[in-house]
Amino acid sequence: MADVIDSIPPLPPCADVILPCLDEAEALSWVLGRVPVGWRAIVVDNGSRDGSAGLARSLGATVVEEPRRGFGAACHAGLLAATAELVCFMDCDGSLDPAQLPRVAGPVLAGSADLVLGRRRPSTAGAWPLHARLANAALARRLRARTGAALHDLGPMRAARRDRLLALGLGDRRSGYPLEMVLSASAAGMRIAETPVDYLPRTGRSKVTGTVRGTRQAVRDMRAVLAAPASTLMVIAKSPVPGRVKTRLTPPCTPEQAAALAEAALTDTLTALSRMPAGRRLLVLDGAVGAWLPPGWQVVPQSDGGLDERLAAAFAAAAVLAPDAPALLVGMDTPQVDAALLAESLSPARRTGVDAWYGPAGDGGFWALGLARPTERLARRLLLGLPMSTPDTGQALLDRLVAENLTISRLPVVTDVDTIRDARHVAAEAPAGRFAACLRSIETAREVTG
Repeated sequence: MADVIDSIPPLPPCADVILPCLDEAEALSWVLGRVPVGWRAIVVDNGSRDGSAGLARSLGATVVEEPRRGFGAACHAGLLAATAELVCFMDCDGSLDPAQLPRVAGPVLAGSADLVLGRRRPSTAGAWPLHARLANAALARRLRARTGAALHDLGPMRAARRDRLLALGLGDRRSGYPLEMVLSASAAGMRIAETPVDYLPRTGRSKVTGTVRGTRQAVRDMRAVLAAPASTLMVIAKSPVPGRVKTRLTPPCTPEQAAALAEAALTDTLTALSRMPAGRRLLVLDGAVGAWLPPGWQVVPQSDGGLDERLAAAFAAAAVLAPDAPALLVGMDTPQVDAALLAESLSPARRTGVDAWYGPAGDGGFWALGLARPTERLARRLLLGLPMSTPDTGQALLDRLVAENLTISRLPVVTDVDTIRDARHVAAEAPAGRFAACLRSIETAREVTG
């Protein structure tokens, strides 16, 4: 009987609690002892010298070592290490009570909010230094103006679903991480709320808000995040009409099946980009809109002319709508697109010094092009006269980007869907998507009628 019991895998945690840690041995016993039953504590040690990591292990916590110094580095390492659907963040210095985590996580579990922050209520006059409170209040005012969310505190205790946070592609690894999470969540359409939690005098001295210097550094990091405009995301597409799209799939597909695959690919692409932070989402469309269009997308008709002219016109439109924002354009042929990777590439911390983003396709073309400062003139120089649909198209574009002396961020090589072989490869890369399900249905039907 004992062997049978031992062979039963443990139940997954109700939630993972991410605790960034730098020399917090004094508080760890109390903090870990108050984590709710069934919730897993993930202590991310950020270079402690006081034995915090060993103590946390002895108390039953999962310990992750993150050698890169920075609050954001520790938080993100914990997010990557988490496996539960629900994740929570909080300081492990004793200033917040883990027993109150269900209060913060409740709206997320109930489906009424996507990201919940704990609004700190000081238990004593000395729990929250005045200079830190004033800085927090100033940032909260700007945060309300930027997001429209009724937030009064950039609370360090927070809860959200792990997959939604990963799709944000958070790039800051210093003190700007908490603010970037909120701004990116808002730009990705997540519902943000706050709920009161007790704020206690911390154990030991704060590495940030305990000093004026630390507070100033945190404010500088956060101002840099606030100053970065949200990106414009664009998808260029044709309406999935039989006989007009994916004609290289016929045969073996019928025109109707090819159109169904095109619609599934477009839907997957739009869904992925809908989960990313963006100031605007533009569908640059040839044809009529269908029920496949998700909310939050502005439809811009494609211009006349060849593909080179239509791509240039798309960037020109983005420049008019948001002249200070980076613009990234992808096609409808990459339903396996990694939203988190794209989002992190465009995040404020990662875009510094970058002029352009270039995504090469496996067939020699390109699947993504981004410009940090899009203008009609630059787009025309890069795209007009570019040979399209050849094995050298991507290299020709890259050569033009280099000739413009642009600093280029290279995105991974991706297979776009042209042939049935491409379709099978893409479906294998993203087996849970609509495109993969549609292809399985088509090939199953063909086997039955075969």
